[in-house]
Amino acid sequence: MAEETVNWLNLADKFASEGNPQGMRACARELWEKDARTKLEGAAVMAEAALYSGALDEAESLVDEILREHPQHLRARLIQGGIAAKRFQLDVCLPELQAVVRDGEHKLSALDPSDAYYATIAGILMKVHGWLADARYLAAQPELAAQDIRACADMAADPLQRADLYSKSLFMENYREHAVRESRAMAEHYNELLEVKPYVHDAAAKIPDKKLRIGYVSPDFREHAVANFVEPLLRDYDKSHFSVYVYATGKHDAVTKRLQRNRVNWRNIQGRAPRTAARLIAEDQIDILFDLSGHTQDSCLPILTYKPAPIQISGIGYMNTTGLGTVDYFLSDAVCLPAGDEKAEAGFTEKILRLPHSHLCYAPQVVHHMPPAGVEAPSIHKGYVTFGCFNDFNKVTDELLLLWRGILDAVKDSKLVIKGKICSVPSGCAIVKERMKKLCFDLSRIELRPYSPDYLEQYHDIDVALDTAPYPGGLTTCEALYMGVPVVSMRGRTHGARFGASILKNAGVEELLMENDVNYVRRAVQLGRSPKLIQAYHGALRRQVEKSALMDAKQYMRELEQAYRDIWQDYCLR
Repeated sequence: MAEETVNWLNLADKFASEGNPQGMRACARELWEKDARTKLEGAAVMAEAALYSGALDEAESLVDEILREHPQHLRARLIQGGIAAKRFQLDVCLPELQAVVRDGEHKLSALDPSDAYYATIAGILMKVHGWLADARYLAAQPELAAQDIRACADMAADPLQRADLYSKSLFMENYREHAVRESRAMAEHYNELLEVKPYVHDAAAKIPDKKLRIGYVSPDFREHAVANFVEPLLRDYDKSHFSVYVYATGKHDAVTKRLQRNRVNWRNIQGRAPRTAARLIAEDQIDILFDLSGHTQDSCLPILTYKPAPIQISGIGYMNTTGLGTVDYFLSDAVCLPAGDEKAEAGFTEKILRLPHSHLCYAPQVVHHMPPAGVEAPSIHKGYVTFGCFNDFNKVTDELLLLWRGILDAVKDSKLVIKGKICSVPSGCAIVKERMKKLCFDLSRIELRPYSPDYLEQYHDIDVALDTAPYPGGLTTCEALYMGVPVVSMRGRTHGARFGASILKNAGVEELLMENDVNYVRRAVQLGRSPKLIQAYHGALRRQVEKSALMDAKQYMRELEQAYRDIWQDYCLR
């Protein structure tokens, strides 16, 4: 391909990476109008710009024209897969995008890395891996989605982008069980990707009894799962011994406004580069900086690599190690990481900051107006028991599905409701049904429900919730209990796998927590055969949860602030 053509294509890809479809269209016109040989390339770039602008009909028309003339055109096929992905046609986009990866890698292997066209094909491959990761995530294939994200990371030229993509792959890896050493090693590689010079705090005043400045940094001070656990941190702290600073890196909404009513120092640092954000935090002379994001979307960990505070903690929003050498502690509790569990602790690069009760405090009203709990179990009037799972279907393994099938087989006439984003599109429902069909489910007893804003009210249709494993529910479990629905869960072997166990124990329903899959099935079956017991839970659970350690904000903050004081005094003695 001519060098000038390649230059226009690479410039268009640069505009694409910057989110500039207008710039892409300008490049497309140059190619389109140049001559007959480059017209197809111009049409393909124009179609890609239309795809990113949401003009799917325009993109489809252009792609159809290109593929009629050149059926193997790589960029056109990428866009065709992207259009199907935008329309949530998983059955179309998954095989098409996989084929583009295969053919793109074959083309790339035939090129010399010094060839300018090599960068063009590599750019297409990076995009297709991104589209494929999103499609596989929706299709509940987290292992494959993580592989695609890592492939994107490997091809990223910008170090910060490479680290961000790799961080996303770490999040997806949590959906499946890994050996402790393997999980830690994957996280430590993230540390290697971010080479920055951290702040040094040798001049910090080490006064043990000083009034401590606590900083909380997160992209999720908004309508987000994490916001259900934030308000006690901002509302119930000891104002005579602590000052609280909030560093909001994400979008603002009505939940943000409600959180801002608390007596805290609020800093909106959305859009700031990590280095700039770190400098602002350092200027506030924060003593202890608490990251609530970990390896989640729009992670704040790049800020923590600069070590803007002498003591840094991560936790609540993410259930595994950060892998960062600049993060000193990870917040946990006596259930998630019992004292003496050296094997589980070995999975963390941080020291474990262990609270005696729950490491988080559920405070839902700031995010949602919580509907009344269902005081009457639905089986009372339906005449059969309905089990349910509202967790992300990425958490559902085939091994877990077999346990669910065993529960349905043992509880006569029972049904199972699965609710989530994968059930929001026909192709997603087809994937779920196909998986269950292979495992010999009676599909007439399965109901697939799409995600909907009224999902909390729909707990009124559920008698017993079934937790996922090895990645249990967090907010989902809290919400089910608060809506009066008992949740059967398993205690795993790692901090993240024991998250559900901590919630159940601190909510005062430890009897719903099982140690293995056999007892998980037995307890669910026992409940399914005991309508009076189900009814007792539905009638009393909300009041019990409200009085439990899971929602005791004052006790939680006393324990957390004592932990802050302990690690600060330890720092002063060093």
